[in-house]
Amino acid sequence: MKRRAQQISSTMQRELQKVISKGFNDPRIRGLITITKVELTDDLKNAKAYVSVLPAERAELTMHGLKAAMGRIRRDVMERIHIKEMPTLKLEYDYGMREQQVISDLLASDPFRKDELSGDESADSVESGTVTDGDGQQADDVDAVDVRSTEE
Repeated sequence: MKRRAQQISSTMQRELQKVISKGFNDPRIRGLITITKVELTDDLKNAKAYVSVLPAERAELTMHGLKAAMGRIRRDVMERIHIKEMPTLKLEYDYGMREQQVISDLLASDPFRKDELSGDESADSVESGTVTDGDGQQADDVDAVDVRSTEE
């Protein structure tokens, strides 16, 4: 993307966010709406804005309302930025936040996580001289123990 296109893209993103944050009278448009990115073609004719909506359950309805209000949004942004010709604006839902949530949920449910024991339990077993396995049971047969201090 050329430098001029990047400048206009950045300005459009900022102004789109301001216009959307003012709110609309449309009951479909609810939730936390964020413009995550604006892509602009090098000829400055077409722009694609990526929109994130929270909560995700309202995303489809909110996107429908935003697309219905596109004429007003485009006009308000055009009044805020002064360029010769306003690019044609298209809104796309940004699935990035939803994918991040899915990954976060998968990581949280990982059965092989090492940090399931709280720091207090492991400190007690080190002080008492006993060695426990991952389930909190006392280990009978231990060849070597790696004890690392958490305090530095």
